[in-house]
Amino acid sequence: MTTVRYAPSPTGRLHLGNARPALMNWLFAKSTGGRYILRLDDTDAARSTEAFAEGIHTDLSWLGIAPDLKVRQSDRTALYDAARDKLIAAGRLYPAYETEEELESKRGRARLLGRPPIYDRAALQLTPEQKAKYEAEGRKPHWRFKLDGRPVAFNDLIKGPQTVNTASMSDPVLLRADGSYLYTLPSVVDDIELGITHVIRGEDHVSNTGTQIEIFEALGGKVPAFAHHNLLTGADGEGLSKRLGSLSLAELREVGYEPMAVAMAAVLTGTSLPLEPYADLSALGQIFTLEAVSHGSARFDPAELSSLNARILHQMPYETAKARLEPLGLASEPLWLALRGNLAVFADIADLATLVSGPVTPVVADEDREFLRAARELLPVEPWDETTWSKWTEALKAATGRKGRALFHPLRLAVTGREQGPELKSLLPLVGRTACLARLP
Repeated sequence: MTTVRYAPSPTGRLHLGNARPALMNWLFAKSTGGRYILRLDDTDAARSTEAFAEGIHTDLSWLGIAPDLKVRQSDRTALYDAARDKLIAAGRLYPAYETEEELESKRGRARLLGRPPIYDRAALQLTPEQKAKYEAEGRKPHWRFKLDGRPVAFNDLIKGPQTVNTASMSDPVLLRADGSYLYTLPSVVDDIELGITHVIRGEDHVSNTGTQIEIFEALGGKVPAFAHHNLLTGADGEGLSKRLGSLSLAELREVGYEPMAVAMAAVLTGTSLPLEPYADLSALGQIFTLEAVSHGSARFDPAELSSLNARILHQMPYETAKARLEPLGLASEPLWLALRGNLAVFADIADLATLVSGPVTPVVADEDREFLRAARELLPVEPWDETTWSKWTEALKAATGRKGRALFHPLRLAVTGREQGPELKSLLPLVGRTACLARLP
């Protein structure tokens, strides 16, 4: 069975860039009948918080993502310890005692000599006596994974054939001196233990893949398929930063964006697919494929998100909106159909509804008073329907000779008190004759 995972760290709020892999994994899993696992990578105990973890659950639920399984790395330390011991026994994980200052000094010397600042593996030459001396001094080792130092080839499901040469890399640190794990080993162990078949993530991880494949192989695990998508950037080309809180999902939700608008912007930006509304994630999943993801940049334009949001609302059926209208006391299909075309966010409905219920302060220019008195006299009798507006304006045109903006605009200002708004042919029957008379001088 296809099994994917989304693995955020609970060290900040999710933003639009984080929603991209969350949704791509979800759509891929559901389109293949597979499983979606939410794994909280919370090995960084100093920065991970329960509040951020709860925020991740809230944000994913808002987007429409319901994981089939939820796990936390902080609950799985025994698995990582077993993998650590296996790698040590195999000679692939070794202790290194250099301080950060000593390592930086080595890197500086390498740069001065025109060499890449790769770790020199000096720790592999340490004798038991030297190690004991360091231990006696109170030094605690960090632990490095011994790379094979070879070209590691894999077929990226988005980028195509890739090769990462681990000979050009330093042996990565998998455990800190305090015994805590960095991201790499727990991630590989979990991918093996949870049966992850596809790893779909940002292209900033391509360079990590060679190292991770070597660890998969060293642990005897099956290497998953990899797909690295382009990253969402701002208009300036800079990445969307979780720690800076740019475009956090919580903020987008509070502003009033529809979750499907956010989902479509997160997924479709930087693909060959048109950025247009879809009814739900299932409909989006029917058209999204990894092959559609572009190899170029994925620049996010906030104006496109706003446009998508408005288009979703303008097309939203009454039955979809009804449950949200009921608490507002606005559960009326004619009202919704008349007003939805002017919504930027759903909450605008409460303000627009006052065009019907009032209060409305008519706007009347002195030069239009005589015209509006004629309009009052020619206001059709009830019952009213969507033909009432055209009957009224045709009668006024014949009586006054006005046409175009000179005819329609003074009526809009008087009846609604606003320069722009819903079509009056739909609004007028909701306002009713009595209210209209009260708004005409």
